[in-house]
Amino acid sequence: MAKPVDDKDNKNPNSKKPIELSTNTMMILNNAVIIVVVIISMIIMYVLLDSSFEKKLKKFLPAEEQTELTEEDEVKQEGILLDLGEFILNLADAGQRRYLKVGVAMELSKTEEEVALSSEPPKAQGHGSAPVDNNAAIIAEMERFKPAIRDAIISILSNKTSDELSTPTGKEIAKEEILEMVNGIFDGQREVLRVSFGQFIIQ
Repeated sequence: MAKPVDDKDNKNPNSKKPIELSTNTMMILNNAVIIVVVIISMIIMYVLLDSSFEKKLKKFLPAEEQTELTEEDEVKQEGILLDLGEFILNLADAGQRRYLKVGVAMELSKTEEEVALSSEPPKAQGHGSAPVDNNAAIIAEMERFKPAIRDAIISILSNKTSDELSTPTGKEIAKEEILEMVNGIFDGQREVLRVSFGQFIIQ
Protein backbone atom coordinates (compact mmCIF):
# COMPACT_ATOMS: atom_id res chain seq x y z
CA MET A 1 0.00 0.00 0.00
CA ALA A 2 1.48 3.38 -1.00
CA LYS A 3 2.52 5.67 1.77
CA PRO A 4 0.60 8.95 1.74
CA VAL A 5 2.70 11.94 0.68
CA ASP A 6 3.23 14.41 3.47
CA ASP A 7 3.27 18.05 2.45
CA LYS A 8 6.02 18.64 4.96
CA ASP A 9 8.31 16.29 3.03
CA ASN A 10 7.97 18.48 -0.12
CA LYS A 11 9.05 21.67 1.62
CA ASN A 12 12.69 22.57 1.17
CA PRO A 13 13.98 24.29 4.29
CA ASN A 14 16.60 26.17 2.15
CA SER A 15 14.08 27.56 -0.35
CA LYS A 16 13.38 31.33 -0.10
CA LYS A 17 10.01 32.93 -0.35
CA PRO A 18 9.66 35.38 -3.30
CA ILE A 19 9.89 39.04 -2.22
CA GLU A 20 6.51 40.63 -2.34
CA LEU A 21 6.50 44.43 -2.73
CA SER A 22 3.66 46.43 -1.39
CA THR A 23 1.68 48.76 -3.61
CA ASN A 24 3.20 51.81 -1.89
CA THR A 25 6.76 50.57 -2.48
CA MET A 26 6.04 49.95 -6.16
CA MET A 27 4.61 53.45 -6.58
CA ILE A 28 7.67 55.02 -4.91
CA LEU A 29 10.05 53.06 -7.19
CA ASN A 30 8.07 54.01 -10.30
CA ASN A 31 8.07 57.69 -9.32
CA ALA A 32 11.82 57.61 -8.60
CA VAL A 33 12.54 56.10 -12.04
CA ILE A 34 10.36 58.72 -13.75
CA ILE A 35 12.10 61.57 -11.89
CA VAL A 36 15.57 60.27 -12.86
CA VAL A 37 14.55 59.95 -16.51
CA VAL A 38 13.11 63.48 -16.53
CA ILE A 39 16.30 64.95 -14.95
CA ILE A 40 18.54 63.18 -17.47
CA SER A 41 16.33 64.41 -20.33
CA MET A 42 16.50 67.98 -19.03
CA ILE A 43 20.31 67.85 -18.79
CA ILE A 44 20.59 66.56 -22.36
CA MET A 45 18.23 69.26 -23.64
CA TYR A 46 20.18 71.96 -21.79
CA VAL A 47 23.50 70.85 -23.27
CA LEU A 48 22.05 70.73 -26.78
CA LEU A 49 20.26 74.07 -26.58
CA ASP A 50 22.88 76.04 -24.63
CA SER A 51 25.20 76.43 -27.62
CA SER A 52 22.46 77.92 -29.78
CA PHE A 53 20.85 80.00 -27.01
CA GLU A 54 23.21 82.94 -27.42
CA LYS A 55 22.59 83.11 -31.17
CA LYS A 56 18.84 83.11 -30.62
CA LEU A 57 19.15 85.79 -27.96
CA LYS A 58 20.89 88.14 -30.41
CA LYS A 59 17.80 88.08 -32.62
CA PHE A 60 15.80 89.68 -29.81
CA LEU A 61 18.39 92.40 -29.06
CA PRO A 62 17.71 95.83 -30.53
CA ALA A 63 19.87 96.64 -33.55
CA GLU A 64 21.44 99.56 -31.64
CA GLU A 65 22.77 97.29 -28.89
CA GLN A 66 24.22 94.88 -31.45
CA THR A 67 25.94 97.81 -33.19
CA GLU A 68 27.40 99.02 -29.89
CA LEU A 69 28.84 95.58 -29.16
CA THR A 70 30.39 95.44 -32.62
CA GLU A 71 31.91 98.92 -32.23
CA GLU A 72 33.41 97.98 -28.84
CA ASP A 73 35.01 94.89 -30.39
CA GLU A 74 36.45 97.03 -33.20
CA VAL A 75 37.95 99.50 -30.71
CA LYS A 76 39.69 96.63 -28.91
CA GLN A 77 41.12 95.34 -32.18
CA GLU A 78 42.20 98.80 -33.36
CA GLY A 79 44.36 99.71 -30.34
CA ILE A 80 47.91 101.05 -30.71
CA LEU A 81 50.50 98.99 -28.84
CA LEU A 82 53.09 101.28 -27.26
CA ASP A 83 56.14 99.46 -25.88
CA LEU A 84 57.77 101.57 -23.16
CA GLY A 85 60.73 99.28 -22.64
CA GLU A 86 62.33 98.10 -19.43
CA PHE A 87 62.42 99.93 -16.10
CA ILE A 88 64.91 99.35 -13.29
CA LEU A 89 64.11 101.41 -10.19
CA ASN A 90 64.33 101.53 -6.39
CA LEU A 91 61.27 100.65 -4.35
CA ALA A 92 60.02 102.45 -1.22
CA ASP A 93 60.87 99.70 1.30
CA ALA A 94 62.00 101.13 4.64
CA GLY A 95 65.27 99.89 6.10
CA GLN A 96 66.38 97.91 3.06
CA ARG A 97 67.09 98.59 -0.57
CA ARG A 98 64.84 96.70 -2.96
CA TYR A 99 64.84 96.96 -6.75
CA LEU A 100 62.19 96.38 -9.39
CA LYS A 101 62.92 95.32 -12.95
CA VAL A 102 59.81 95.45 -15.13
CA GLY A 103 58.83 95.75 -18.78
CA VAL A 104 55.82 97.97 -19.44
CA ALA A 105 53.58 98.26 -22.50
CA MET A 106 50.20 99.83 -23.00
CA GLU A 107 47.44 99.74 -25.55
CA LEU A 108 46.07 103.11 -26.64
CA SER A 109 42.87 104.02 -28.46
CA LYS A 110 42.98 105.59 -31.90
CA THR A 111 41.29 108.77 -33.01
CA GLU A 112 38.59 108.52 -35.70
CA GLU A 113 41.03 109.79 -38.30
CA GLU A 114 43.63 107.19 -37.31
CA VAL A 115 41.05 104.40 -37.52
CA ALA A 116 40.14 105.56 -41.03
CA LEU A 117 43.81 105.70 -42.05
CA SER A 118 44.62 102.26 -40.63
CA SER A 119 41.74 100.71 -42.59
CA GLU A 120 43.14 102.09 -45.86
CA PRO A 121 45.96 100.35 -47.74
CA PRO A 122 49.41 101.95 -47.27
CA LYS A 123 49.94 104.90 -49.61
CA ALA A 124 53.02 105.29 -51.77
CA GLN A 125 54.87 108.62 -51.50
CA GLY A 126 55.92 108.75 -55.13
CA HIS A 127 56.82 106.71 -58.19
CA GLY A 128 59.03 103.78 -57.18
CA SER A 129 59.04 104.67 -53.47
CA ALA A 130 57.99 102.28 -50.69
CA PRO A 131 54.43 102.63 -49.34
CA VAL A 132 53.94 104.45 -46.02
CA ASP A 133 52.77 102.27 -43.14
CA ASN A 134 49.97 104.26 -41.48
CA ASN A 135 50.27 102.41 -38.15
CA ALA A 136 54.04 103.00 -38.09
CA ALA A 137 53.41 106.73 -38.57
CA ILE A 138 51.04 106.75 -35.56
CA ILE A 139 53.54 104.89 -33.37
CA ALA A 140 56.30 107.30 -34.42
CA GLU A 141 54.04 110.22 -33.44
CA MET A 142 53.52 108.58 -30.03
CA GLU A 143 57.28 108.72 -29.35
CA ARG A 144 56.99 112.33 -28.20
CA PHE A 145 54.78 111.22 -25.30
CA LYS A 146 57.21 108.53 -24.12
CA PRO A 147 59.37 110.69 -21.81
CA ALA A 148 56.34 111.98 -19.89
CA ILE A 149 54.78 108.51 -19.73
CA ARG A 150 58.02 106.89 -18.49
CA ASP A 151 58.37 109.60 -15.83
CA ALA A 152 54.79 108.91 -14.64
CA ILE A 153 55.47 105.16 -14.43
CA ILE A 154 58.70 105.68 -12.47
CA SER A 155 56.92 108.05 -10.10
CA ILE A 156 54.15 105.54 -9.36
CA LEU A 157 56.22 102.36 -9.08
CA SER A 158 59.08 103.88 -7.05
CA ASN A 159 56.55 104.87 -4.37
CA LYS A 160 55.45 101.24 -3.96
CA THR A 161 56.97 98.71 -1.55
CA SER A 162 58.00 95.20 -2.55
CA ASP A 163 55.15 93.82 -0.43
CA GLU A 164 52.61 95.92 -2.34
CA LEU A 165 53.90 94.78 -5.73
CA SER A 166 54.31 91.12 -4.76
CA THR A 167 50.58 90.43 -4.88
CA PRO A 168 48.32 90.26 -7.95
CA THR A 169 46.05 92.86 -6.36
CA GLY A 170 48.97 95.23 -5.78
CA LYS A 171 50.04 94.93 -9.42
CA GLU A 172 46.51 95.64 -10.64
CA ILE A 173 46.33 98.75 -8.43
CA ALA A 174 49.63 99.97 -9.88
CA LYS A 175 48.33 99.40 -13.42
CA GLU A 176 45.16 101.40 -12.66
CA GLU A 177 47.22 104.29 -11.25
CA ILE A 178 49.46 104.31 -14.32
CA LEU A 179 46.41 104.22 -16.60
CA GLU A 180 44.82 107.22 -14.87
CA MET A 181 48.02 109.30 -14.85
CA VAL A 182 48.83 108.61 -18.50
CA ASN A 183 45.27 109.48 -19.51
CA GLY A 184 45.94 112.85 -17.89
CA ILE A 185 49.04 113.24 -20.05
CA PHE A 186 47.02 112.65 -23.24
CA ASP A 187 44.42 115.15 -21.97
CA GLY A 188 41.53 113.57 -23.86
CA GLN A 189 43.37 113.19 -27.19
CA ARG A 190 43.27 109.42 -26.76
CA GLU A 191 42.64 106.84 -24.04
CA VAL A 192 44.76 104.14 -22.42
CA LEU A 193 42.82 100.90 -22.91
CA ARG A 194 45.08 98.69 -20.79
CA VAL A 195 48.51 98.55 -19.13
CA SER A 196 50.60 95.35 -19.26
CA PHE A 197 53.63 94.29 -17.27
CA GLY A 198 56.10 91.98 -18.98
CA GLN A 199 59.14 90.71 -17.07
CA PHE A 200 58.53 91.54 -13.37
CA ILE A 201 61.44 90.89 -10.97
CA ILE A 202 61.83 92.22 -7.41
CA GLN A 203 65.29 91.91 -5.83
